[in-house]
Amino acid sequence: MSGVRVGSRGLFNARCLRRRTASSFVSSSPSLPPIYLNSIFCSRTPSTSSYSLYSTATAAATTMSRPDITLYTAQTPNGIKISIALEELGLPYKVEKIDITKNTQKEPWFLEINPNGRIPALTDTFTDGSKIRLFESGSILTYLAEQYDKDHKISYPQGTREYYEQNSWLYFQNAGVGPMQGQANHFYRYAPERIEYGVNRYINETRRLYSVLDAHLAKSKSGYLVGDHISIADISHWGWVAAAGWAGVDIEEFPNLKAWEERMAAREGVEKGRHVPSPHTIKEVLKDKAKAEKIAQESKGWIQQGMKADAKH
Repeated sequence: MSGVRVGSRGLFNARCLRRRTASSFVSSSPSLPPIYLNSIFCSRTPSTSSYSLYSTATAAATTMSRPDITLYTAQTPNGIKISIALEELGLPYKVEKIDITKNTQKEPWFLEINPNGRIPALTDTFTDGSKIRLFESGSILTYLAEQYDKDHKISYPQGTREYYEQNSWLYFQNAGVGPMQGQANHFYRYAPERIEYGVNRYINETRRLYSVLDAHLAKSKSGYLVGDHISIADISHWGWVAAAGWAGVDIEEFPNLKAWEERMAAREGVEKGRHVPSPHTIKEVLKDKAKAEKIAQESKGWIQQGMKADAKH
């Protein structure tokens, strides 16, 4: 991770230690399961209630005087979009791990950052010196590309054909793949009773959207969604496609999309970013059917509680 610090509303220097902790593959909707993983935290100092984690990578030069980025995230397909983008750009950033199993994203301090109570969210010190608060993954990716990607490592110059095509595929994910696959996750894994219509409706719609991606990638000379290199459109899709099996979708049905997913996974920035704020092990989980089913069952309780709490507003 590039200059990453993991904390809980505060940062400090400390010695790191390992402990077992509950993390989650669930989007704040939610869409993926919690799982216990080994994650790295740091010892607490008397003067603060935070934990920190540092890495050795250096920041890329930008036109901003000094990035002051804090990423509020969880181990979800939406959350890792932003950490992957930050790693691809080589930017320093701090991480606040949000425990969505405990509805941390609904606490007043977080609602000041994202009134919708979802992750990911991001804060930064803007060019005029004031703090900017951003939410919705597509908005955050666009901000990072426009403010920090002057060399167009993960984007294309504004006004070019590739720029507009990149945005088309970015919105395709935000408005299509994410919402439909999230609903497939819910009806396939978390619904209190199995409703075949809901299961089939959302799995098949996710498959349809995957077929669009697969056909498009079949014509791509670069192997990416747009132009000759990776873009925020690719980054936006990757975490969801990597978790296709959790939604009951067989990625083998889409050979071009599968090859793209593997190509993305081999990138250093993706490999680093996918493990923020905790290890990304959805593929390993899916290899153990009994374990996957156990995780889904354990998740239903807090998911249903969260839905009931949301319904009161």
